[in-house]
Amino acid sequence: MAEWEIKKTLGQCFGTGRELAVEEEYYAALVEGPEGLERRDFCAEYWQEHKPEVYCFWRTRMPNPEVKKQLFIDNEMLLAFFDRLADETEEEKVNFRFVLMLILMRKKRLKYESSRTEEGQEIWTVKVTGQDRSEEVENPHLTEEQIEQLSAQMSEILQSDLE
Repeated sequence: MAEWEIKKTLGQCFGTGRELAVEEEYYAALVEGPEGLERRDFCAEYWQEHKPEVYCFWRTRMPNPEVKKQLFIDNEMLLAFFDRLADETEEEKVNFRFVLMLILMRKKRLKYESSRTEEGQEIWTVKVTGQDRSEEVENPHLTEEQIEQLSAQMSEILQSDLE
């Protein structure tokens, strides 16, 4: 498995360097960096004016450190991210998509249908709940430790408990 880490927000706009205010709405994005996926945060003004090229993004608010964190990640956003990774072949993204599939299965947004072996690779077929479509996902045969590590990284990226 490729080693990678996506950090929590630094609390400042990547484009302007300006510190983000408590409760300020901003855009968090994943971008292709020299070492893989990196998280970058952009203030709304910079985002609207420059429309930075990103892999995926979500809109959020700068947390208030005095208020207990109760962020909710929408299942549709997770499913859209899952779909976005469908054609990726890089090992870290294949691994990421597989763990995201497991999370979506736990949230009952995907349902396991079958698996097959094709050219030595195990392929799972999952049905998207409430939609007339199925998706195929490569099983990278991650260890339990690797799955836990990727789940923890996803939780940090999305600032959410993915239970």
